[in-house]
Amino acid sequence: MRDPEMPMLTLADLGVLRGVEVTPDADGGETVVASITPTYTGCPAMATMRDDLVHRLNDAGFPRVEVRVVLDPPWSSDWISERGRAALREAGLSPPGPARRASGPVALTLGPARRAPACPRCGSAATRIASEFGSTACKALYRCTDCLEPFEHVKEI
Repeated sequence: MRDPEMPMLTLADLGVLRGVEVTPDADGGETVVASITPTYTGCPAMATMRDDLVHRLNDAGFPRVEVRVVLDPPWSSDWISERGRAALREAGLSPPGPARRASGPVALTLGPARRAPACPRCGSAATRIASEFGSTACKALYRCTDCLEPFEHVKEI
């Protein structure tokens, strides 16, 4: 199952798929329960992910499927697998660096994000932000000052 916004990633590589289990039903059947965590609150891709999981599992012969949304702990970009990070680079996206978690119950940063993504095309560290907002809310737009190519960076969360 692929992420609808970044189809080079599976939900497992993105770290959104938290678990899959088969539970027995009272009538002797079974229900497949898949647990997913949104990359951020209000992620518009969640409904598509849920529907795609249900359809794929139904097509694979599992007529009873339940998809649970797990919010605790919240998703972190640290959960993206190494295979997923490589797939992002191959697709021309800069993968996130380590997530910066603030201490306390609410993470709040009022200043601009401090990132230093390398260009996924030429590998240069000479990059600058063009826009905090990319094609989706979880990406920022950068430009390499060496090869001059624009690229999207997946934000650290």
